[in-house]
Amino acid sequence: MNAGTVSIRRARREDVAAIVAMLADDHLGRTRERVEDPLPPAYYEAFERVERDPNLTLVVAESEGRVVGCLQLAVLSGISSQGGTRGLLEDVRVATDCRSRGIGEQLVQWAIAEAKARGCNLVELLTHQTRVDAQRFYKRLGFTASHVGMTVRF
Repeated sequence: MNAGTVSIRRARREDVAAIVAMLADDHLGRTRERVEDPLPPAYYEAFERVERDPNLTLVVAESEGRVVGCLQLAVLSGISSQGGTRGLLEDVRVATDCRSRGIGEQLVQWAIAEAKARGCNLVELLTHQTRVDAQRFYKRLGFTASHVGMTVRF
């Protein structure tokens, strides 16, 4: 498979298991996700909420009928930056056996173009401090380390 055979489309309910598997496929995701058969209903309930929200778009990269990547774009309105709208990228993943083939770049470039088309004045993302390869990837695509992210979990 090469990056040229990949299509990006809106995620469907039947893609949820593949998305969760990709989210769980690293040292951080293994502690957060539950990859079971069948998946816990909470994943499908979350998918339905995302589907109903016009400011959220969950897409997958598909190659030869297989979901090989995913990304969620949130379009956020705000008062700052003169009332500017921003795009927030989340849950960017590529299947382990499909990395380094341009799939992640296609997903991120799709999201940037979509954010521009929806009137965003910037695109931002958070990546965990331990994801050094991801940080290098985003820098190569033009992102700069500009903020310090902080989290409170409940």
